[in-house]
Amino acid sequence: MKVYRTDEIRNVVLLGHGGCGKTSLAEAMLYVTGATNRMGRVEDGSAVSDFDKEEQKRGFSLSTSLLPIEWEKAKINILDTPGYFDFVGEVEEAVSAADAAVIVVSGKAGVQVGTEKAWELCDKYHLPRMIYVTEMDVDDASFRQVVEDLTNMYGKKIAPIYMPIRENEKLVGYINVIKNAGRRYGEIGKWDACDIPSYSADNLELLRTALMEAVAETSEDLMERFFEGEEFSVEEIRSALRGEVTNGDIVPVGMGSNVLAQGVANLLSDIVRFFPSPDKRSVVGINRTTNEMFEANYDFAKAKTAYVFKTMVDPFIGKYSFIKVCSGVLKGDDVLFNADTDAEEKLGKLFTLCGNKPTEVSELFAGDIGAIGKLSNTNTGDTLSTKGAPVTYARTDYSRPYTYMKYSVKNKGEEDKLSQALARIMAEDVTIKILNDAENRQNLLYGIGEQHLEIVASKLASRYKVEVELETPRVAYRETIRKSSDIDMKHKKQTGGSGQYGHVKMRFGTSGDMEVPYVFEQEVVGGNVPRNYFPAVEKGLQECVLKGPLAGYPVVGVKAVLYDGSYHAVDSSEMAFKMATVKAFKKGFLEATPVLLEPIVSLKVTVPDEYTGDVMGDLNKNRGRVLGMNPIQGGKQVIEADIPMTGLFGYGTTLRSMTGGRGVFEYEFARYEQAPSDVQEKEVAARAEAEEK
Repeated sequence: MKVYRTDEIRNVVLLGHGGCGKTSLAEAMLYVTGATNRMGRVEDGSAVSDFDKEEQKRGFSLSTSLLPIEWEKAKINILDTPGYFDFVGEVEEAVSAADAAVIVVSGKAGVQVGTEKAWELCDKYHLPRMIYVTEMDVDDASFRQVVEDLTNMYGKKIAPIYMPIRENEKLVGYINVIKNAGRRYGEIGKWDACDIPSYSADNLELLRTALMEAVAETSEDLMERFFEGEEFSVEEIRSALRGEVTNGDIVPVGMGSNVLAQGVANLLSDIVRFFPSPDKRSVVGINRTTNEMFEANYDFAKAKTAYVFKTMVDPFIGKYSFIKVCSGVLKGDDVLFNADTDAEEKLGKLFTLCGNKPTEVSELFAGDIGAIGKLSNTNTGDTLSTKGAPVTYARTDYSRPYTYMKYSVKNKGEEDKLSQALARIMAEDVTIKILNDAENRQNLLYGIGEQHLEIVASKLASRYKVEVELETPRVAYRETIRKSSDIDMKHKKQTGGSGQYGHVKMRFGTSGDMEVPYVFEQEVVGGNVPRNYFPAVEKGLQECVLKGPLAGYPVVGVKAVLYDGSYHAVDSSEMAFKMATVKAFKKGFLEATPVLLEPIVSLKVTVPDEYTGDVMGDLNKNRGRVLGMNPIQGGKQVIEADIPMTGLFGYGTTLRSMTGGRGVFEYEFARYEQAPSDVQEKEVAARAEAEEK
């Protein structure tokens, strides 16, 4: 592939609901442009962008793929993203590197929740966008219905620039609304002129009038001519659209068939024609030396900088860091500086990847997307620049993972192998996290949803040959007491020679501070317990609060007072007093009305208005307490509630099911509260059963 200048580049992300046809559209693009000589199919695992075995097995995309194609003297970097919500991190990576988006909508399934989320992402990143309606070759596909639904949702900015021509329930051509002309599909990427069907005339008139009104609003001159009934030239329409699309004021709607590769050539031409090149976009970093703003703005004349937006770790072809060049021109022999890790990186070769197939390129201009192999000190989100002008760009704002499960290796002795494999998976997927919960002796795997975690486990087995088990994690309960007790305890042992003797009298009660395990005080008078044994008593307390007598959970909020006791001049020792304290604590704790405390989290659930009743009902069912609702833009509500941590296991799946995938949630730990008696009884019984085993 030849080197392209910044103004010849288009970076386009494909967004949409899972199964709407993004990957098959990407395949049709590759085929129409001659990048491949046959179209791959998602169903039989032959798609270029779904190259991972896990993707081929499941029949849908799990990660973002880069597909560079050449069309009309331009290079279009297509970023094909997953549609399922568990892989939103991959989508966010792609959107951060794109300059425009094609939102793919199934003509059969219509506008779905994934369409809405794609639109919201474009709004967040201020991306120009087009809508492309696929599956127009299917009998029950309805272009008119999709346009109507989109217009109801997003208003007059929805502007269809093509209409389908169907004969005998088959897609045979289209009407070019801009040119007001009919076209019949011929060979791949070609067409023949034809008449506009009479049944399309009324709808065409409506669409064309709306389009002309939108064009007229771009300047006073055009507005005046519009009111005088003057026709605009095709070039005037396209010129006006170019500006309006870039500003996001107009969203063109196209259509076609991926399977038949019809309409794809029009889409590619519109991408080149209407979407901005990177130099029309802005990007600003910080110069770490001067702390001043560095306005890169994809200017190839400025100092070299590049942002690493994605990492691919392939067992066969190695590690590749996907970069977007933000300024300058990168060359293979460059040595760049990573200010995030304070390390220099020799680039070696530069590549552009088509799926997982690398092709070496001599240089990459500002705005282009490529890949660098085997960067040892660079991760996703890092910035590469020159050492003389070290620059960093803001990191992509990723969705936080809130779903977690306990994981453990199936075969003992493979812990190191698992650790290395997880490090590689986390390098690829920034929404996967691991946490060592030492308190409950468990390792936790965090992801966006349960399916996300299951696929990680599957990848570990198939790609890295290490099997893991995923289980519901243990909850980090706490134990405390509600009343007080007074204990007189001796530890006395005679085994020939010197014996063991420790005698303590202790009071146990609540300290009032649930942030610390215990408070220790001593009120001994008269030297009944020598001062040198006080540390031994406290050491006994320190050991006891790690695993409480009730159910084996850490103890909090206990006050222990040593007020009397006795000692033996020969047999007393630190160990004896420590053991006496341990016995006293266990007895005193169980006599002071012990209770189990459960973790409570502050939960925020964001849902469209119509789902608030269902969500609140479900929260109440899981012992949640709804604290209030706050309306936000877009017809949504943020429901705030306190809920036990146990009520959140599997909540992501439940929420999606209740809201059709439209609801999202976040939470953070708030405090501990006394658990209901049935929860306490269950945990105490579980501990007793474990001790029996």
